[in-house]
Amino acid sequence: MYAVIKAGGKQYRVEPGTQLRVEALPAEVGAAVSFDEVLLVGAGDAVKVGSPLVAGAKVKATVVSHGRGDKVRIFKLRRRKHYQKSQGHRQSYTEVRIDDIQG
Repeated sequence: MYAVIKAGGKQYRVEPGTQLRVEALPAEVGAAVSFDEVLLVGAGDAVKVGSPLVAGAKVKATVVSHGRGDKVRIFKLRRRKHYQKSQGHRQSYTEVRIDDIQG
């Protein structure tokens, strides 16, 4: 069984037992979280597609860890204008393990 969920403005294809990194969630490590925005649920040949969401579908997960991604360097330069700007960014994430798909 698999599902396509929406979390943090992105879509993920998940199956029970898989781990994935989503945008930072306000939950403690070991806490249970659920994703209610399920766009598609499939089991074998049977596929339920929502319009836009599948009614009554829910994906349950457990928070494994929190962290921050690699640094992304931003460099802006205007040639011949004596302007340059350097900046960096590290995106926070939450790693979750998918436990169950209901739908």
